[in-house]
Amino acid sequence: MEPQLPPHEGIELSAVDMHTGGEPLRIIVAGYPEVRGDSVLSKRRYAREHLDHLRRVLMFEPRGHYDMYGALIVDSEMPEADLGVLFMHNEGYSTMCGHAVIALGRFAVDYKLVREPQSPETQVNIHCPCGLVKAFVEYSAGKTGAVRFLSVPAFAFATDVTVTVEGFGEVTVDISYGGAFYAFVDAQRFGLDMKQSRTRDLVDAAAAVTRAVKSQVKLHHPVSDELAFLYGTILTDGRDEFSPEPTANICVFAEAQVDRSPTGSGVTARVALQHHKGLIRLNQTRTFQSGATGSQFTGKAVEETRCGDFRAVVVEVAGRAFYTGVSRFVQEPEDELIHGFLLK
Repeated sequence: MEPQLPPHEGIELSAVDMHTGGEPLRIIVAGYPEVRGDSVLSKRRYAREHLDHLRRVLMFEPRGHYDMYGALIVDSEMPEADLGVLFMHNEGYSTMCGHAVIALGRFAVDYKLVREPQSPETQVNIHCPCGLVKAFVEYSAGKTGAVRFLSVPAFAFATDVTVTVEGFGEVTVDISYGGAFYAFVDAQRFGLDMKQSRTRDLVDAAAAVTRAVKSQVKLHHPVSDELAFLYGTILTDGRDEFSPEPTANICVFAEAQVDRSPTGSGVTARVALQHHKGLIRLNQTRTFQSGATGSQFTGKAVEETRCGDFRAVVVEVAGRAFYTGVSRFVQEPEDELIHGFLLK
């Protein structure tokens, strides 16, 4: 028997759920009101200012959870874009999300958001708030597979920056941009091991670094002030020099949200940082492993470019995404928890 909802009142929202490397993605396909704005960035502002209650409905409990992640497909002002997208999480709205781009690439081909698919790869141009990201989806015999994407220009913003971190004293961090800004620190600085330490301890250390950098370092981006904020902190195993062996990291972003995947935009920023330091050359492929789940992405710098005054690179990141379900969510007016809640 196919389950059906009984008669009900209230708004109904429909979504397709996927995951990339264990990190969830809830793709909202129906039920959202019009997101106004003449650009994807202005639509991000509009969603934050006028539709944020719907983000909480879909990301928070009881329909979501503390670490839920979402994507809302919107129209793009770029003629070359196949779709625009807004990313959402437990705190608000990101400017870039690599794991979501990997999932959206498959989704766009499977749900016919692009023209006739091509083998062996179909290109999907996804307009993210940070800019146009080109995804390439494996396609054979009517089935989609792995996805790789080319990032917006990624760059090292600052290296060897000393900040005072509550509970840990002075800590040296690097800051890099991969569609969003991240602080990078070797987990050993806190006496932690990427694979052996408790997730809670890794989260506490990373969140403390994020608070310190936000309060002590002023960021700027050549394209837009709306991109100039620290999204999170990535703790690494310190293995930044090129090696054929995987290097592990864990990303703690937004309101201490833990990425289960190796973090697509984080891999982008980390490759840019390694290239900036001369630790990796163009077209040297590295494998990045999630400290949370062990899932893996690959990443490599494929082209040198510039972003304003910053020397930058275009980074290719590759991974796989999988479908987990299809959902219809309702909001019954009598429900006292209609707007959702989070347990911290």
